[in-house]
Amino acid sequence: MNNPLDLIFANIVPVVIFIFVVVVLKSGIKFVPQNQAWVIERFGKFHSTKLAGINFIIPFIDRISAIRSLKEQAQDVPSQSAITKDNISLVVDGVLYFRVLDPYKATYGVDDYVFAVTQLAQTTMRSELGKMELDKTFEERDLLNTNIVSAINVAAEPWGIQVLRYEIKDIVPPQSIMESMEAQMKAERVKRAQILESEGDRQAAINVAEGKKQAQVLAAEADKTEQILKAEGEAKAIIAVANAQAEALKTIGDAANTEEGQKAIQLDLATKAIEAKHAIAKESSVVLLPENGTDASSLVAQGMSIINSLNKQPRA
Repeated sequence: MNNPLDLIFANIVPVVIFIFVVVVLKSGIKFVPQNQAWVIERFGKFHSTKLAGINFIIPFIDRISAIRSLKEQAQDVPSQSAITKDNISLVVDGVLYFRVLDPYKATYGVDDYVFAVTQLAQTTMRSELGKMELDKTFEERDLLNTNIVSAINVAAEPWGIQVLRYEIKDIVPPQSIMESMEAQMKAERVKRAQILESEGDRQAAINVAEGKKQAQVLAAEADKTEQILKAEGEAKAIIAVANAQAEALKTIGDAANTEEGQKAIQLDLATKAIEAKHAIAKESSVVLLPENGTDASSLVAQGMSIINSLNKQPRA
């Protein structure tokens, strides 16, 4: 008959072996998450770096020394005092963005790479601010950030850390400097307002002057046009009158060459002679007349003789 203890032992041993095998397999199979790296040591010495996916280690011999995230990390840089090139004390804080490039260096190159890179960012910030004047720290903040990143990357290379960027969150100068800057900004705003106002007055004066100038030019052009039109009208009137007079003289001349014209001229001369004598008699009490001056027919004859003599002269 079998011993009960032997039966119990015979049943327990397989279960224990099965549990041991399960534990060994579970401890030997490791699933590394994405964007992580596990540093493995064997007998206390660095053995390998396990990346994302399924990995195998030897239980009880290999151990996970460190788990490093390969993601980009943001680390707040505490506020600190810094002195600028022109001896102004500032309080500056910022945010540092970095990631682990080499898990081996980040594990064995430095004790705490987050603390180390944060301290390095603070010292580098103080150093870079000491190279710049106060006004430049506000105007060239991007350049300051770039210089800090470059300096940190040079120092952090042995730690397997890459600094991607550094952003200054706030720069706080002393209260007295802030009051001076506020007064300067206020004076600058007043200056700009005065300049804009004077420019507006200047432009308004220029516009008024230009308007008067254009009005005078237009008035002069209108007067010139009026005078030209008036002169042209007068010239045309003179030409018309001259043409009319010439036409009238031509008509009179043509009529004078006829018998009826000669009689009309004799009658006109006689009439004018009588009117002339009558006018002379009114103006003077003594009138001297030729011997036959009272004879109207003689006067007409004298006028006709003059006209005939004129008609007989050769024409040019």
